[in-house]
Amino acid sequence: MRIGIYGYGNLGRGVELAIRQNPDAELAGIFSRRDPATVKTLTGAPVYSAADVKQFADKIDVMIICGGSASDLPEMTPMLAASFNVIDSFDTHARIPEHFANVDRAAAETGHTALISAGWDPGLFSLARIYLNSVLPDGKDYTFWGRGVSQGHSDAIRRIPGVRDARQYTVPVEDALSRVRDGETPELTTRQKHTRECYVVAEEGADKALIEKQIKEMPNYFADYDTTVTFISMDEMKRNHSELPHGGQVIRSGRTGLDNEHRHVVEFSLKLDSNPEFTASVLIACARAVNRLNSRGDCGCKTLFDIAPADLSPMDPAELRKKLL
Repeated sequence: MRIGIYGYGNLGRGVELAIRQNPDAELAGIFSRRDPATVKTLTGAPVYSAADVKQFADKIDVMIICGGSASDLPEMTPMLAASFNVIDSFDTHARIPEHFANVDRAAAETGHTALISAGWDPGLFSLARIYLNSVLPDGKDYTFWGRGVSQGHSDAIRRIPGVRDARQYTVPVEDALSRVRDGETPELTTRQKHTRECYVVAEEGADKALIEKQIKEMPNYFADYDTTVTFISMDEMKRNHSELPHGGQVIRSGRTGLDNEHRHVVEFSLKLDSNPEFTASVLIACARAVNRLNSRGDCGCKTLFDIAPADLSPMDPAELRKKLL
């Protein structure tokens, strides 16, 4: 399958590397809003102007869109779905239904297949939630993220005027996590489950008080959390916050038995050295599924809930049954 990468930041570089680990994939090109002559890739892959992307419609099987959820993907994904099979990692949970409808309209009208909100949350964590809810209907599930860098939240901060660079760490509240792991089923608010730590490099002369206010009041990102904002120098950012780790847990606590006397706690967890590289690896598996769906004439927008596990794998059904079942 011929893969295109639209956007060349941390996630785009992760996709570039992930393609090398999948023999059934090849990189057809990288599309950047920057001057292609100024973009140096990790593998020497060709770079083209984003403005010319539609000229490659017959040369790319799946376009992986590596933009931010705050403002890029709501515009980019429907636009590109009119010309390509596409995948994105849109992660603003509250806006997924709206985004799905917009992308579905664009893809269905042109006979393309789109998969949105792929990655690990939304994505693999979403699958864990649906499996565990189905298996243990009498129960309660909890999702904890971190401690780690959220790419989407960091990008949202960087869009604020006066911000030169930013990293946002999502941190689970340890007491809440311990109680859930012990089998308790507390009612926890958003604020009781996580805190958010923001490290910001401000432009010279920027109003730091205003930046902090805009961060803490940002809906869908920070308004519902206890958030700390720390202003640091660019040197400190490079020295202490250059890595992009992340991870988290989906935990479901449920009961079975005649009188619900048997308790079960099931946990799916991730510990990631590189959030973008792992997310990119999920996207390549999803590209395989999208390519297969489109070849069968299954068009429109999908999520991971709509993808058969076998379509994610490079193995054929007989090999899957032999090795993994």
